[in-house]
Amino acid sequence: MDTRTRHALKKDKFAQAAASSASWVSEHQSGVVRWSIGIGAFLVLAIGALIFWSVRSSAADLALGAALDVYTTPLPLPGAPPEPGVYTTAAARATEANREFVAIAHDFNWLPEGTKARYFAGVTYEELGQTGKAETELKAAAGSRDLNLANLAKLALAGLYRQTNRDSEAFALYNEIAAKPSVTVSASVAQLDLADLYAAEGNQDHARVLWAKVKDADKDGAAGSIAAQKLAGK
Repeated sequence: MDTRTRHALKKDKFAQAAASSASWVSEHQSGVVRWSIGIGAFLVLAIGALIFWSVRSSAADLALGAALDVYTTPLPLPGAPPEPGVYTTAAARATEANREFVAIAHDFNWLPEGTKARYFAGVTYEELGQTGKAETELKAAAGSRDLNLANLAKLALAGLYRQTNRDSEAFALYNEIAAKPSVTVSASVAQLDLADLYAAEGNQDHARVLWAKVKDADKDGAAGSIAAQKLAGK
């Protein structure tokens, strides 16, 4: 087969394919139009959702930052004259910060910042002595998929359980953290608290086992130093 013949065949096949495609489009024109409109609508919705998420995420981040600024505002030194706009007590500061954290958790509950706000709402509720509300918020934060946040909430919740004589629940949480530690809460920190709980219940043997374990695991760290002091009876 010569070159001209091959070229002619290729052109004929292309023409046939193009004609067939055009015929199919013509026969299914309404379906193609609907499909094109559907894809276009989906893209518009996807882009709109992305823009909405970005705007709301930025707003949540700013709101959480402002609430944390309130929560970390320095208190005046004892005996210092009162200043306008300065919280005179930790309770006053915690009350205002809590109000903001609760609002953020409500307004942005579907964003990570909303879950973080629930953690801080729980912490501030606990500071204000509202243990029931504190437990609710901390439990919600403890269920976060963010292990760093979840472990912080579990640690705070375990402390709350200890204060309310629910040691068995505190034991469970400390063990959960030790089994799945994170950057925010290491296994050693959870084991130190667990050892203290054993010691408080009079179970010194279990406490000493844990202190020795932490001392060996964190020889150069703060947790290891604390464990060594506990073992030495200091």
